[in-house]
Amino acid sequence: MFSIHKLLLTLMLLPVIAFAQPIAVSSTQTPQQLVNSVLLGAGVVASNITINGVPGLASTPFGNIGYFTNSNANFPMSSGIILTTGDASGAMGPNIGGSTTNPGSSQSVAGDPELNAIANGNVTNGVVLEFDFIPAGDTLIFNYMFGSDEYTEFSPSNFNDAFGIFLWGPGISGPFPLGGYPNGGDNIAVIPGGTPVTINNVNWVTNTPYYVYNEFPQDTYGDAIEYDGTTVKLTASASVQCNQTYHIKFAIANVFDQAYDSGVFLEAGSFSSSAVSVAVATVSGDTTIVEGCTYADFIFTRPEGQTNDTLIINYTVTGTAIEGVDFNNMVNPIVFLPGQDSIVLNLTPIQDGINEGFESVTITVSIINPCGDTITSQGTIYIGDGPIINITETDPLVQCYPDSVLLTASASGGYAPYSYTWTTLGGMVLGTNDSLMINVTQNGVIQYLITAVDQCSFSQTDTATVTVNQSIAIDAINMTEATCLPTGTLTAVVSGTNGNVNYSWSNGQQGQTIQNLAGGWYTLTITDQVCSANDSVFVGTIPSPIADFAVTPNGGCSPLNVVFVNNSVNGTDYAWNFGNGQGVVVQNTDPQNMQYITLSPESYEVTLVVSQGVNCLDSMSIIIPVDVCDCADPEALNYNSSANVNVLSACIYPYPEVEAPNVFTPDGDLTNDVFFLQYKNVVAIELIIFNRWGVIMYNGSSTDLSLSQPSWDGTLNGNLVNDGVYTYTYKATGVSGGEVSGHGFFHLIR
Repeated sequence: MFSIHKLLLTLMLLPVIAFAQPIAVSSTQTPQQLVNSVLLGAGVVASNITINGVPGLASTPFGNIGYFTNSNANFPMSSGIILTTGDASGAMGPNIGGSTTNPGSSQSVAGDPELNAIANGNVTNGVVLEFDFIPAGDTLIFNYMFGSDEYTEFSPSNFNDAFGIFLWGPGISGPFPLGGYPNGGDNIAVIPGGTPVTINNVNWVTNTPYYVYNEFPQDTYGDAIEYDGTTVKLTASASVQCNQTYHIKFAIANVFDQAYDSGVFLEAGSFSSSAVSVAVATVSGDTTIVEGCTYADFIFTRPEGQTNDTLIINYTVTGTAIEGVDFNNMVNPIVFLPGQDSIVLNLTPIQDGINEGFESVTITVSIINPCGDTITSQGTIYIGDGPIINITETDPLVQCYPDSVLLTASASGGYAPYSYTWTTLGGMVLGTNDSLMINVTQNGVIQYLITAVDQCSFSQTDTATVTVNQSIAIDAINMTEATCLPTGTLTAVVSGTNGNVNYSWSNGQQGQTIQNLAGGWYTLTITDQVCSANDSVFVGTIPSPIADFAVTPNGGCSPLNVVFVNNSVNGTDYAWNFGNGQGVVVQNTDPQNMQYITLSPESYEVTLVVSQGVNCLDSMSIIIPVDVCDCADPEALNYNSSANVNVLSACIYPYPEVEAPNVFTPDGDLTNDVFFLQYKNVVAIELIIFNRWGVIMYNGSSTDLSLSQPSWDGTLNGNLVNDGVYTYTYKATGVSGGEVSGHGFFHLIR
């Protein structure tokens, strides 16, 4: 189960920056394919392959095992098998957070004695891959990396996710019993000193030379894998007896819970035993090279576990090709120096110009392993001759022009694929495909060169010929422009015709001359008794009139003087309607002036109609609002009810008036409970109230009497004041800005 404190930590972790080039993981291969085609290298034969104890699977039903590939230069393995406690696809990068749990179809491995022993705790879910194998040599080696999202938050902790490689067989002894192997088995997934590879044993504080920090910002492999930390690439090895049967178990599991994935990467081809292998690499990826074109590399490889000593290897060269004649002389024997695990010999074929067909070269290495068995590895390459390329091209006959003619070419006899280049006789490049579309526009013979080049850079050039024989032609198409109405015309001038000629236009009209045309492109096709010709022409359009004018100002108070600036184009006549019953028609774009006088607010729609003859018109209108700007305050003496814009400076107000009561009875009967001033033509009041000893009982003011007015409720600091005589002073501001002040007294009676 997912532990509570891990859940809380997961919620707090934020995604980190994503990078490119993650590993790819596939779970479609069968267990047999994963072991035999991916994991095994030289000198090992496997059998009885199982996953979680299930033999003979036709596929991998457990999503926590798969095949990974990698193109990231930072990650130290290019491909291999991945075993995880979760879904194998969850190991794919980039590293997007501090924790990842992908339970997928992970199976329980609870009770596994070997895993429980190295984890020092109860294992939960995981995967176990087991098989028997027979080594050809006396040493077993392979490479692996352990990674986990338990790092760094839970390392060390109780969540001691563990990985083990348990080996049983002749000469192997250890604390892990298994039927048929009386001496027990041993865990070879250890760092130097024999410490098992687990979360608590290899981390950022323990055995740090074997740990790689992979969490942002120190994400060494963060763009390739998800895990927050891994081991370095480790090598597991064991001394074995050749030709004997051994049993091996790769096992990984979560400990205590099922959260935060862990996984192990097993490097492809690294599971090997004491043999030197020979492989062939070519540019094309197959087993064929070409004289004067490509080469081959023979790659000799020995196991990493045997790189401490010097190894001398003699090899034999056989086949139909002759060394020194058909290809270069190569060093023999080859010498592996200490620390060197591979040697590359380059084979370069010699171009001799002789047609010899394909010749073979086979390199064979035979060594005797410690058991006295002879182990043989070999690689073969085939050398082909430089070819004679043949080109088959078309030579078309064209009866009519202008026309588009397709030229095609195909090459044979060389090493496909081919590249093609079409040129004129003068060398100008026309195209680079196996076909070329040519536009022919004149009679006669036209030649083009076609050159084909194969993948070995061998080439051949041939000639393609186009013969054109035509007489009919369109010499010209005369045009008159259209106006804003379809008034254009086209007339064709032709020559070289034979017999009757048919004129077909793209708008569906027929005849040598067509009329009533709108602007645009028109295509003419003429056909006589031999062939046809075509041409295109554009019917222009006299620009249509566009009405445009600006007003200054665009509104205001009556009387309003307005200037109209005419920005119209393509017009000959300009008709103005000023919206007030007045108008004018002119033949120029001179500015117009108009004064608008009104006693009430009014909007005037001004329209300009621009014409170009009697049929082409355009118009534009602008609304001009004219306001009555006067005193619009009903409180003013000179209030104008027709004014819609208030001009405060134009208003005349009466003198402000203020009155005060002489008795004040704040007894809570809702009548005369508050002392305030009566006013007229006043916009602001200041009021101060004193007791008989001159103590201020109230001080208030308001500059917006519509919202609040100074008033006294007969209290001071929340306490009722005594009955008696009180005095007051005030200052009032009138509507027109004048001020009035006064004072008086009143009786407070409760």
